[in-house]
Amino acid sequence: MKVFNTLSKKKEEFIPLEQGKVRMYVCGPTVYNFIHIGNARPMIVFDTVRRYFEYKGYDVNYVSNFTDVDDKIIKKAIEEGVDSSVISERYIAECKKDMEGMNVKAATTHPLATQEIHGMIAMIEKLIEKGYAYRADDGTVYYRTRKFKDYGKLSHKNLEDLQAGHREIKVVGEKEDELDFVLWKPKKDGEPYWESPWCEGRPGWHIECSVMAKHYLGDEIDIHAGGEDLIFPHHENEIAQSEAANDCEFAKYWMHNAFLNIDNRKMSKSLGNFFTVREISEKYDLQVLRFFMLSAHYRSPLNFSAELMEASKNGLARILTAVNRLGELLPAAANGEMTAEEKVVCGQVKELVEKYEAAMEDDFNTADAIAAIFELVKLANTSLDEKSTKEAVEYVKNTLDTLCDVLGIITEKKEELLDADIEALIEERQQARKDKNFARADEIRDILATKGILLKDTREGVKWTRA
Repeated sequence: MKVFNTLSKKKEEFIPLEQGKVRMYVCGPTVYNFIHIGNARPMIVFDTVRRYFEYKGYDVNYVSNFTDVDDKIIKKAIEEGVDSSVISERYIAECKKDMEGMNVKAATTHPLATQEIHGMIAMIEKLIEKGYAYRADDGTVYYRTRKFKDYGKLSHKNLEDLQAGHREIKVVGEKEDELDFVLWKPKKDGEPYWESPWCEGRPGWHIECSVMAKHYLGDEIDIHAGGEDLIFPHHENEIAQSEAANDCEFAKYWMHNAFLNIDNRKMSKSLGNFFTVREISEKYDLQVLRFFMLSAHYRSPLNFSAELMEASKNGLARILTAVNRLGELLPAAANGEMTAEEKVVCGQVKELVEKYEAAMEDDFNTADAIAAIFELVKLANTSLDEKSTKEAVEYVKNTLDTLCDVLGIITEKKEELLDADIEALIEERQQARKDKNFARADEIRDILATKGILLKDTREGVKWTRA
């Protein structure tokens, strides 16, 4: 299995630190609002990587954090007049709903930064003790970037070039060097804080992931992953902290997905092309979003547009229709041994499985893996019918189910609700909202969403459509 390693800038054979096991850390979102479709790409991509490792028999310890203390969370909490934990807990719950909709498996562990403060303080103390960090007069603790000899090895940036291009942002406290970065910072009025040997304050962002990876996966891990925007400075700083503190290589393989553009432009609120996953779910089943995300190689920039989403919707429907047709053939299919022609077909199926696996083992090329699934769909549609044996139909259907499951594509047809049932649930939801029973109202919306029913609240009332 080949993995493109950002560290070496080339594909490398994947050799785990421990045979049969994979230790994998993926940087998760900062939870101050609904996740956007840019957040969704690494979630879907690396969930698929995990699923393929599991398909190949690996025991995967998959850790993905929630950053639940951050300037944006604090700002929103102040605006709403609530504790920052109210904001983070709200949007962690909403994020998990979106992840479920995208069929992203729950991580082995979803650590929260605020629950790992003790470990962060311990790592900072070790870095100070070893001369890699220092305390400024105001209690800020900085990392001595120049002391770490390999700084820049992930981003392939040169320290001198960084200094030449550096535009210093004035900070409270005194840095020894403009390239030094924050490990711990003093509290401001109204901010959450923790006691530390240096001051009442909170950790810098980079130290959080170093400590959570160490706590749940150990000093050395197999794969560290995230969006390419995290390569510098976040992942570069994680390496500097972790390797200085632990005296060993931090991560063997670094995987990064490319950016997502909207109609060939960078997503931004100012351009009016900023979409949350929740907004997309009002127009499409989130399985379509997942299928769209996997339609390109994860290291290729991906362009989001209505036309491409429609194409993904149609492509996914083609696969699901084929699986459903095989399911309908099964009850009446004849028992008995496969015919010679069916054995030839099953041989062709095995070749397509090999083609699928070859694509996935070439740095998780999901686009080519999907192409192999489409070939399998075509073979199933042209080779199997009402005269086919149960053994042949089951073999092809089970193969399709399995390969789709590795990509996180759900092939089981959702049980359709009757229009009257939908209207009754909407009426119950409206009454729950009038009664201020918002938990029940949200529950009904989620129930309908899982059945592919999308709701839109308008001035004229609730409109619904089938995804």
